[in-house]
Amino acid sequence: MDEHGRDARAEVQDFLTSRRARLSPEQAGLPAYGRFRRVPGLRREEVALLAGVSVDYYIRIERGDLGRASDAVLAAIAGALQLDEAETAHLFDLARGADRPARSVASTRARASALRPSVLRMIDAIVDAPAIVRGIGFDYLGANRLGRALYAPLFAQERPNSLRFAFLDPAARTFYREWDQVAQDLVATAHAEVGRHPSDPALAAIVAELSGSSDEFRTMWAAHDVRFHRTGVKRLHHPVVGDLDLTYEGLDLSADPGVMMAIYTAEPGSGSADALQMLASWAATADAERLRAEL
Repeated sequence: MDEHGRDARAEVQDFLTSRRARLSPEQAGLPAYGRFRRVPGLRREEVALLAGVSVDYYIRIERGDLGRASDAVLAAIAGALQLDEAETAHLFDLARGADRPARSVASTRARASALRPSVLRMIDAIVDAPAIVRGIGFDYLGANRLGRALYAPLFAQERPNSLRFAFLDPAARTFYREWDQVAQDLVATAHAEVGRHPSDPALAAIVAELSGSSDEFRTMWAAHDVRFHRTGVKRLHHPVVGDLDLTYEGLDLSADPGVMMAIYTAEPGSGSADALQMLASWAATADAERLRAEL
């Protein structure tokens, strides 16, 4: 078995084991016989019982042999483990990738490292809201003027990357007023991306880098939590305009697999809306001064 196959099977095993460990017999509607249990959550045979499959078959699945599992079996296991929508999608993604042979970068789908001109024009046309675009490896590929101004501490990096910024740049602890939640969301989103794009080199590289340089990342990664990053609220402390509470919406760019655009808005009439207007003025002034300096 090649390196990709070993990694994919290990991801399956770690994910299913972690989901099984968090679920008690009582939560699953099973009697808990005996005072002492050798596992913190459900046993494999209990998951098999709940999913309606044989114990041997479930053991093979948990060891990473997901490639031949039917959608019905996967759905039954998701139900037995009480997986949520994101976790269920991750299980299906892992099933599609568990036995997928590794392919060279040249033969895989083209991975966007630069935005298409039409995407750049689209985000530049958004003038009243910050807009940013990130790739599979969590590199920031582009932003409109207000997006760059909002994420100025991150764009100060030589190669802006949201994962690297969150875990390796001390400024992130001040910029994200809820750093713990942001960090957990990023790691859980990265796990979901690994399931969807198991051979992506940029994603593998950032996970390897942070696993070797951040104890906090390594601990969060080992939890194998999975989450969608579609919408929510970001609570930021900007170095120029102060605190901001912004709602974001994540939009996948279907023509560029793995590339996502996020747009941020503030509640009308709120202090955050006023702060965004101040930020827009600051960004326009800074751009004008930069242009004058270049002339």
